[in-house]
Amino acid sequence: MNTANLSLFGRTKALEHKLDEFLDVLSECNIQFKAAITYFLEAGGNNAAAFQQKVKEVSTMESRGDDLRRTIEAELYEQALIPDFRGDVLSLLEDLDTLINMFEDNLINFAIENPQFPAELHKELKLLCEQVALSVESCVMSTRAFFRDINAVRDHSHKVMLYEKEADKLSIALKTAIFKIDLGLDQKAHLRNFVDKIDQLADEAEDVCDLLAIYTIKRAA
Repeated sequence: MNTANLSLFGRTKALEHKLDEFLDVLSECNIQFKAAITYFLEAGGNNAAAFQQKVKEVSTMESRGDDLRRTIEAELYEQALIPDFRGDVLSLLEDLDTLINMFEDNLINFAIENPQFPAELHKELKLLCEQVALSVESCVMSTRAFFRDINAVRDHSHKVMLYEKEADKLSIALKTAIFKIDLGLDQKAHLRNFVDKIDQLADEAEDVCDLLAIYTIKRAA
């Protein structure tokens, strides 16, 4: 039997369920973030009720993610679970939690600073958000595979890299378009900063998968 394909937590179903819930939080934040940016662009910026509701929902989920992460970390130590891989799992949880925090921080910054993206850039910004969302969701799937079937980790991680590269291309194209528009340099820099922050979500997803590749080799050894 190839034990590498078995669940990392074995029969510890309660903890496995909490981990699944934590990944669900990340996946939900990813979905709500993309929706929030769409509402922001289409419904009048930070005053849009639908946008503000999404900001609240993501903030609530971020708090739930923190609670779940702390619970999982505590149980890993208290129950002396997976001692050979505990450090890797703890590091992975921290990196995934960083992604959740980045979603919240991005939306809070949109709410506070209310960047005024010209209408002709909305399509490109939505496309960037779409590629970021695909990257993060593939990262979630890769992480789930790490705990259940490491043979599937590489396939999902490879998709993350492809989506991240596409996000980079879209980010560069969008920033180039920003600096060609007749705006003040300060406003151009303001918009560029938001594009960079969104693109960094895909970068972080790729970083997580780079670590997963190392952890997968260790687990299969």
